[in-house]
Amino acid sequence: MSDTKVTFLGPLPKGLGDIDSGGGWRDRLPWGALLVIVLPTLIAAIYFLFIASPRYVSEAQFVVRTAGQTNTGTLGMALQGIGVSPAQSDAFAVHEFITSRAGAADLSEEFDLPVVLNRGADPFSAYPRLGESRTQEGLHKALKRFVTVGYDATTGISTLTVEAFRPDDAQAMAETLLAGGEQLINELNERSSANAIAEANAARAVARQRLAEAEAQLTAFRNSEAFVDPEATARIRGELIGGLLGAAAELRAERAQVAASAPQSPLLAALDDRIASLEAQIAAEQAKLSGGPGSLAPRVGMFETLRLNRELADRELAQATAAVVTAEQEARRQRLYLDRIVSPHRPDEAIEPRRWLSILTVLATCVLIYGVGWLIWAGVREHRQD
Repeated sequence: MSDTKVTFLGPLPKGLGDIDSGGGWRDRLPWGALLVIVLPTLIAAIYFLFIASPRYVSEAQFVVRTAGQTNTGTLGMALQGIGVSPAQSDAFAVHEFITSRAGAADLSEEFDLPVVLNRGADPFSAYPRLGESRTQEGLHKALKRFVTVGYDATTGISTLTVEAFRPDDAQAMAETLLAGGEQLINELNERSSANAIAEANAARAVARQRLAEAEAQLTAFRNSEAFVDPEATARIRGELIGGLLGAAAELRAERAQVAASAPQSPLLAALDDRIASLEAQIAAEQAKLSGGPGSLAPRVGMFETLRLNRELADRELAQATAAVVTAEQEARRQRLYLDRIVSPHRPDEAIEPRRWLSILTVLATCVLIYGVGWLIWAGVREHRQD
């Protein structure tokens, strides 16, 4: 058995000879890679190498601390446990001020910011660029592109970075923002110490008022009762009664002796009269001291109450005065300081933008996007073939 072989002689049909051809060079170009990778990278290279204007960076470092605070280091920070120390929160307050509208207002008072942010800048970096308005809100948003502030939790040091298109502008803007942060710390100190000392002074004023009232009540009692010191008067009258009792006892003893030796002596009547007189005087003095409505005992009790009130008011005033001194000392101890570690310097070389790094970043990003897109497209195509 032999195979049948068909032989065709003659020209091929039109178009049949192009089946195995590779097509034109345009069809062989990777248009996806060109659009996603090459074109954006080329645009970035043109911008960063030929258009992007140089930016000068002025950097300053500072720390916010209290008078007795020292740098605890990494171990100290770990041992502090969970939470944020007051110095850290105040450092964050300075950060917020620098990047806030208040910081932008301070800069606007010293500089013509629209001019500074546009002087020597390329169209894509100058203010206002696309999407930014010539308003205070737009200026504040644009300023965030040029001012950054960070915090190192390990060392407690804050870093302020200011970019500008001229070195003098960068240094002056950093100096102004740092001076505004120092003023904010001073205002926080004044507000905190003023509140604490004002409360202590108010408590001392109340204590003084109470002491004055107690003194006035005691003086009024002395004037109304005609006693400077009822206790001294009661003590004197007690001594007087004691002397009268002693004299009466001596007379009784003398009468008993006379009665024993001479019962009919005329001295007995005289002694009896003297004893009766002493007993009457003793009873009168005892009535003045206690027992009657006009006696001295109730007035001594009132005097003791008034004097106790005065002593309590005096102690309260002493404690309030000590609290004022303590508040002043505590205010000085907790006073915050913004210490400059590195003052804003004048840059002598533009370090921004990092041209080649920016180009490589764009290239890597485009390659990543292209790779992800190609994987997604390959998955969709395979799913359609199934």
